[in-house]
Amino acid sequence: MGYLRELLSARELLANLALREIRGKYKRTVLGQLWSLANPLALMLIYTAVFSLILRVKPDPGDPSGLDVFALWLLAGLLPWLFFSNAVSVGMGSLVDNASLIQKVYFPRIVLPLSIVLSIAYTWLIETLVLVVILSIFGAIVWPWIPLVLAAMALLILFSAGLALMLSVANVYFRDTQYLLSLVMQFWLYLTPIIYPVSYVENLSASTGPLFGTSVTVLDLYRLNPMDRFVEIFRTLLYDNTFPDPGDWSAAAIWALVSLVVGLWLFRRSERRLAEVL
Repeated sequence: MGYLRELLSARELLANLALREIRGKYKRTVLGQLWSLANPLALMLIYTAVFSLILRVKPDPGDPSGLDVFALWLLAGLLPWLFFSNAVSVGMGSLVDNASLIQKVYFPRIVLPLSIVLSIAYTWLIETLVLVVILSIFGAIVWPWIPLVLAAMALLILFSAGLALMLSVANVYFRDTQYLLSLVMQFWLYLTPIIYPVSYVENLSASTGPLFGTSVTVLDLYRLNPMDRFVEIFRTLLYDNTFPDPGDWSAAAIWALVSLVVGLWLFRRSERRLAEVL
């Protein structure tokens, strides 16, 4: 609790660092913040061309929204993934990137990774608002679900912040962490139902049955992936326009809580030696 009070007292510093990241990212560019839309739109075009037009991946229409647009279905899951991937990857390097500042001045070091997560969350919010507008144009009724979308965003932000705290400390002691994470993220992307529907995994699980003589199936193992739950929640709210499975909400909340608590604990234990190690 004392640590949380210390963090609360540094909220102004946290806000200023987050604003610095937001303003400095697209400084002296003509389009400014609009550049944040370029990456998800480019990925949407590539994935739509490859998986929808060539490989013929066909997710079910939104129920009850009736939407049947692969690009919008893709974006509903891709935007949360891009936020998570960027927040964890960039947040991981926040301590090493600010080594000189840490060695010169005392301040709560935790504000460095958290400011990264918050600045990327701001960009994600803008991207999601644009998606909501586009979905509404195509006939989806998204606006009543906005409060739940924000709640889901808050859970994913907490989950990402916890991982960023853990990995930022790990990266100080083991610089190989940043290279290992880039490989893990590539595998993690394809183990999450972003460019294909989870029904494909359900069909595979039904055809293979229980594994190794146990009651565990492929789907059971697949659902251990926390991002599967988060993506399903966002897709259900934004694309289907209905209430997500309570089990997904519970799993997402548990993952967020565990990630944040463990992240805070590890960061607290390592914070005092950061200046020496860096």
